[in-house]
Amino acid sequence: MDTRLNFYTANPEAMRLLGTLEQRIAKSGIEKPLAELLRLRVSQINGCAFCLDMHFSDAVKAGEQTRRLASLSAWRETPFFSDRERAALAWTEAVTLVADTHVPDAVWEDIRPHFTPEELVDLMLLITTINTWNRFAIAFRKMPA
Repeated sequence: MDTRLNFYTANPEAMRLLGTLEQRIAKSGIEKPLAELLRLRVSQINGCAFCLDMHFSDAVKAGEQTRRLASLSAWRETPFFSDRERAALAWTEAVTLVADTHVPDAVWEDIRPHFTPEELVDLMLLITTINTWNRFAIAFRKMPA
């Protein structure tokens, strides 16, 4: 596949604004290892090759276990994830697939004990931002290096 458009050079101001969202996420209460797991999971669901490559690499650099990364798409069937991570993964999947799931009440009830209201907003910002990046990369055919 050929890259359709370099969105960074086509509209630097728009990309700067997405970068500002990333800066807020970096300052949030969402721990970096969890943030990378969630970015990777969203990118798996959306089939974004560029983001899968980048976030897998970022997670490994941050010390994440390759065993957990390799089993991320089957997280429900493994013992490798904490209750907080499982709640965040379920929430992330429901939000990413919102047209199909409408984010069920049961998923909401499961996540509430693990995150403060502020963290829940930060989590939504993270999920919606990586979904946005995925859509840019997929639509404009941004390829891994």
